Amino acid sequence: MLRALLLTLSVVAIAHAELCKPDAQNAFKVRISIKTALGDNAYAWDANEEYLFKAMVAFAMRRYSSKSTTQISNVLLCNVTDRVSFWFVVTDSSKNVTTVPRTEVEAAIRMNRNRINSAFLLSDKTLQFLKITSTLSPPVEPSTPVWLIVFGVVLCLIVAGIVFLVVSGIQKHKKKNKESTERENLEEKVEVTLENGIPCEALDLKTGHINGVFAADDERFTSL
Repeated sequence: MLRALLLTLSVVAIAHAELCKPDAQNAFKVRISIKTALGDNAYAWDANEEYLFKAMVAFAMRRYSSKSTTQISNVLLCNVTDRVSFWFVVTDSSKNVTTVPRTEVEAAIRMNRNRINSAFLLSDKTLQFLKITSTLSPPVEPSTPVWLIVFGVVLCLIVAGIVFLVVSGIQKHKKKNKESTERENLEEKVEVTLENGIPCEALDLKTGHINGVFAADDERFTSL
C-alpha cells in the first residue's frame, strides 16, 4: 500500500515537473523586485509568499470564470531563484495532468492585476508577468462631477471680476472727490491775499478799488 502511494506521488511529481518548466506550454515567467519597491521595508520571499502567490492566481482564475473550480494545488511553481524569479502554470482541475490554456490564464491575470499587486505591496513594474501586458488602473471617478467643478471655477472668476470692478470704481470716485476738494481749496487760497499780514479781498482789476482815506481828502479840497 505504501509502495503504491509512493509510486503515485512520484508519477504526479514527474508529471508536474513536465508541466512546469521554463518555456513550457502555457507557462509564464514572473520577476519580482521587492527591494526596489520597498527598500528597507522589503520582506523575504519564502514558502509563505509562494503560497500567497498561488492563492492569488487561483483567486484570479476563479474570479475570471464563475464556474471554475481552480484550487491552490492547481498552481505550480518551478525554477525559483534567489533574486525572485520563477515560472508557473495552472493545471486543469478536472484532469490535473494538463494545463489551462495560456489565453485564459493571461485574461485572468490581466483582470485581477491590481488585486495581485496589492497583495504583495508591489506594482506592475516591480511584479512583472513577462509576456503579459500591463493593464492601466481604472480611472478614479471624482466624487464631484467635472461639470460642477468647472462651473464653480467660472463662477468664482466672475464674482472676483465683479468685486474688482466695484472696488476700482469706489477708489476712482474717492480719488476724484479728493482731487476736486483740493482744487477748490487751492482756488479759495488764491482769492485771499495777505497785505501786511492782514487778509484782504483781491483787487478787482476792472472796477478798481477806492481807498476811503483818499476819497475823503478829495471831497475836502474840491474846487468851488
